[in-house]
Amino acid sequence: MNNLLISVLLLVTLFSLGCRSKIPTQSATVETNSIFPKGEKGPAENFTGNAWNSPLVANDSTYNTVIGNVYFEPGARSNWHIHPSGQILIITDGVGFHQIKGEPRQTIRKGDIVKCPPNVEHWHGASPEIGMQQMYILPKTEKGIVTWLQKVTDEEYNKTN
Repeated sequence: MNNLLISVLLLVTLFSLGCRSKIPTQSATVETNSIFPKGEKGPAENFTGNAWNSPLVANDSTYNTVIGNVYFEPGARSNWHIHPSGQILIITDGVGFHQIKGEPRQTIRKGDIVKCPPNVEHWHGASPEIGMQQMYILPKTEKGIVTWLQKVTDEEYNKTN
């Protein structure tokens, strides 16, 4: 088994064991099961609301993979974006949404795994009431990491299917 797969499995196992921490939100404190630091606030040009990124595995020429953790405060979401080699999301806490362009919005919860196909527009973020925490995996980074696009409108975010 390659070292990257072992590392990812170890991270997922650690997430399932978890430890209690408090992450502040705009209106209240929400308990989450996180072993990673909150990280840096995502830039407003790529996110609506507050999203916090904590890089876990930096890109290098051996693995060509990026792994990180993002916490979306309630109501926060990414812009539409694409990844040249796709993206895998492991939802580790909370409730959120994920949508591929042209398809209905999906509700995602702790324990869900989402595969975002290569070169496909999509977005993801927290539900209005509950924050969401996710681990992201970006493979084959030699093809590129991300192309950020337009903001997700309130109408798109709130549209139920």
